[in-house]
Amino acid sequence: MLYVLALIAVIVGVDLVFFRDRLLARLFVNIGIVAVFAALYVLFVRRH
Repeated sequence: MLYVLALIAVIVGVDLVFFRDRLLARLFVNIGIVAVFAALYVLFVRRH
């Protein structure tokens, strides 16, 4: 649960700070952030 909240906080923070007016850039960055969080989850959380 904490992992999902961290993911949401990072996405919202990056959207508000860097990509407020750029819709397409926000979409691609959000997809990238989710991919990184998914990779980290698979590498570290599921192993233990």
